[in-house]
Amino acid sequence: MHELSIALSLVDVAQEEADRLGARVCTLHLRVGALAGVVPEALLASYEMASAGTPLEGSRLAIEEVPVVVFCPSCEVQRQLSSLQSFCCPECGTPTPQIERGRELVLVGLEIEQ
Repeated sequence: MHELSIALSLVDVAQEEADRLGARVCTLHLRVGALAGVVPEALLASYEMASAGTPLEGSRLAIEEVPVVVFCPSCEVQRQLSSLQSFCCPECGTPTPQIERGRELVLVGLEIEQ
């Protein structure tokens, strides 16, 4: 379960920033793409374990799930895939190998209390 190692890294990064600011972290905001190889539910459970017994215990991990968006060379626009089983434009059916979004695993913000 690599979600636990991700959660441990999130706790470390958030705590370093909290220490630097002299504050307490309430919420970590994370973007997770559908192709990131992360199961959001497993990450949430892992975060609870990773933050237990640390200054981040009781804080919340807010996950924004990012769908897969590809660029269709025929339509010349970005389109959200309707299924991860087929990397084809949902409008015209053209194979779409150019992934624009959906691989993210990014800590985008921290909510803190002074």
